[in-house]
Amino acid sequence: MPTPALLAISHGTSSPAGQAAVEALVTAVAARLPGVHVRLGHVDVQQPDVAASLAALADDEPAVIVPLLLSAGYHVRIDLREQSKGHEDVSISPALGPDPRLVEVLAARLAALDIGEGDAIVLAVAGSSDERANEDCHVTARMLAERVGRHVAVGFLAAAEPRLGPAVVAAREGGRRAVVANYLLAPGYFHDLAVRLADGSPVARPLLDDDEPGESLVELVIDRYRAGAVDASASTA
Repeated sequence: MPTPALLAISHGTSSPAGQAAVEALVTAVAARLPGVHVRLGHVDVQQPDVAASLAALADDEPAVIVPLLLSAGYHVRIDLREQSKGHEDVSISPALGPDPRLVEVLAARLAALDIGEGDAIVLAVAGSSDERANEDCHVTARMLAERVGRHVAVGFLAAAEPRLGPAVVAAREGGRRAVVANYLLAPGYFHDLAVRLADGSPVARPLLDDDEPGESLVELVIDRYRAGAVDASASTA
């Protein structure tokens, strides 16, 4: 079986900073996989979309789609499967999260905010109409709580409750300072919304917002690809 291509599929964003951050991640992944055809596509907002990304492959080229998404919501369970129908030898890896490596990045972002012992932490997440995706985010909150040694509440930015604004208000009860951990992949609309809804509380940086992505995120994408490639080989054996 030929080496499968890696199709890294992001949500897509109109934010130039967000686009650059995701592109930098995929470029770093490609540099680590010199024998692999690596392409970036999107499920929404940007082009190329999934169909165009698949059409750009050679006729007999297998592929592993790696969703650059933090939980397995509608895009992973429905969109990617629907949009890849009719293409042979295409497998879809799990979403990036939950994963301990993401938790380590979250903890590092929080540490940069100089959290005090009395501060309350709220994890800002995008939110989904798929409760399984929302539960993935709650799992990440519990993992982060264990990592930092204190309770972590969850505040959703859309589609689920509690929303981030009320979650921040609740965290401030008793005069505590609320600090917002940022479970968003890159800068963009949801990050800007999180800053607004935090209403003056400090908000950590997204997982990707540097010129060079952290090694742990690069490794996470590569691990998802390699596991998907093994699964694809097993299914054709």
